[in-house]
Amino acid sequence: MYHSVGDCSDDPYRITVSPDRLDQQLGWLRRRGLRGVGMTELLAARARGAGQDLVGLTFDDGYADFVTAALPVLRRWECGATLFVLPGRLGGENAWDPLGPRKPLLDKQGIRLAAATEGIEVGSHGLTHVDLTEADDTVLHAEIAESRAVLSKLIGARINGFCYPYGTLDQRIVDAVRDAGYTYACAIDPGALTGPHALPRVHIGENDTAVRLLLKQRLHRLRRRPVEGI
Repeated sequence: MYHSVGDCSDDPYRITVSPDRLDQQLGWLRRRGLRGVGMTELLAARARGAGQDLVGLTFDDGYADFVTAALPVLRRWECGATLFVLPGRLGGENAWDPLGPRKPLLDKQGIRLAAATEGIEVGSHGLTHVDLTEADDTVLHAEIAESRAVLSKLIGARINGFCYPYGTLDQRIVDAVRDAGYTYACAIDPGALTGPHALPRVHIGENDTAVRLLLKQRLHRLRRRPVEGI
């Protein structure tokens, strides 16, 4: 689980990795015989009983630096990824982070450019990045179902994946995501929930060197229950 790729000097939420660190991390994967891919590609491979050499890479929030900083590194290492964007904040900024710093988000052109790049999948992160567990039914429908429709129209393709803002979810939210037609959804730590609509992820940051990546890989297998069929 990645977010922004750029300057890490002011990063109170630890959401940023530098391009150099991302380059080192993807190089570490490749030297271990692994390749980063989008989530739909990963899940399709696992459904066939394959994909043991694949790692799902996700980038949350749809920061503008995905196109300028992350994409060149992904291309260098021949990796794909899933980019989760906010179609209700096109060309805006991360106003949900009160401590800042303000980071620009992709506009329509940027999202279309990402979606047109080989190996890059675009998914929904909701419309505006709200805690869905606190949303009423109207807001929930807009954030989940309407965001999928808007995004599908924007890029002219089916939207398979959803990513829970803040990683917060409960059974009501999972059911709403499934009912909206998403084939999978990414969480962080889904707790007791499991399945393709409550996929756990590992946060990756600037401090994650090769040793830390190895530890996170092993701890993830110990801490997270296997998802049936994946």
